Amino acid sequence: MGYADEVFDLTDRVVVVTGGSRGLGREMAFAAARCGADVVVASRDYDNCAAVAAEIHERTGRAAMAYGVHVGRWDQLDGLVDAVYDRFGKVDVLVNNAGMQPVYDSLTSVTEKLFDAVLALNLKGPFRLSALIGERMVAAGRGSIVNVSSTGSIRPRPSIVPYAAAKAGLNAVTEGLALALGPSVRVNTLMAGPHRTDATAGWDLGNLEPGHNPFAAHALQCIGRPDEIIGAALYLASDASSYTTGATLRCDGGMP
Repeated sequence: MGYADEVFDLTDRVVVVTGGSRGLGREMAFAAARCGADVVVASRDYDNCAAVAAEIHERTGRAAMAYGVHVGRWDQLDGLVDAVYDRFGKVDVLVNNAGMQPVYDSLTSVTEKLFDAVLALNLKGPFRLSALIGERMVAAGRGSIVNVSSTGSIRPRPSIVPYAAAKAGLNAVTEGLALALGPSVRVNTLMAGPHRTDATAGWDLGNLEPGHNPFAAHALQCIGRPDEIIGAALYLASDASSYTTGATLRCDGGMP
């Protein structure tokens, strides 16, 4: 095992990734398994979770558990936590990645139902799941929680106001939980910028050539690949970040 392998080693740890069946969550679940972890792939679509979990096990040899859950519904979260602890006996890393960014025509077209749904999945659910698992992590004497936020939380465009508000709340939750669960449990924010995933499939990205590139003002002048989230995620999940908590790590290509 080389030095970098040791620093980012997750051998025999249990990593729970919500929203783990696609996009950035899928990349993070695979990365954790490749670093030696057993993983739990959780999202609303159990069949998708099962397919990803089977692929993870086949390609890495690590145990992978699928679980269907709506993270925005608190009455489903105890079942998820109990199932994971029944299977593995512990959780070392929780990645709160599940989220939604709905499209709307105007601010007045945002219904109360939609607004509440956005806050439930992006903010309320991660808070509750962090509380349930974080309490057990404290009892076990170790753990890392990674809250996947968005640069929209600090650059709220008119088209994402409810989503931006929820993610800004998640940023605050991170800092509060870091104090509440420390010193044995670390809690950090992974603030993701735009990556080419299902969530951005409907965006008009132009031809990304000079004069047309919507990311021209970004330092790297491009949208991220899904796998470009991996390094930041592994840093926060592993002991490489043992002296990092309550922090926000931006992975956004240098968004201004």
